[in-house]
Amino acid sequence: SNPFLPLPVLQAAHCQMIKDLSACLLGQSLRVDCRYENKTSNPLTYEFSITKDNRKHVIHSTISVSENIYRSRANVTMHKNLVCLHLQSFTTSDEGVYMCELKATNDYTGNQIKNITVIKDKLEKCAGFSLLIQNTSWLLLLLLSLPLLQAVDFVSL
Repeated sequence: SNPFLPLPVLQAAHCQMIKDLSACLLGQSLRVDCRYENKTSNPLTYEFSITKDNRKHVIHSTISVSENIYRSRANVTMHKNLVCLHLQSFTTSDEGVYMCELKATNDYTGNQIKNITVIKDKLEKCAGFSLLIQNTSWLLLLLLSLPLLQAVDFVSL
């Protein structure tokens, strides 16, 4: 056992900004969620890319130029602690290793990068409430309103 092993790991974790990268299917679209911890109020730049056949293709980016074949099909939404890529008409030809890269302006700790392998048949469907569930009051409201919805039972119709 190497006594010096844990040290670099701790140093890397110290400036870790990206917490989680996940992918799911939303209809015919691929959604890639890049969750991060906001350490600064500085503007955030991002890059989503895919590596397939040992070549990196930029899908959507504020860091570099994205490729034409992806630009028209991709859009990115930014939420608190979440950068979300939507890629329309997702097919097996879009399978590969997806990468999320985040960089905060004037942050010199280096870019934050996380990878995920995306295979169409192995993707789960996106949960409709994933953004709301982060906010527990929404979930509580939803649970509280369920009996009410059942009680109403569409009498008005």
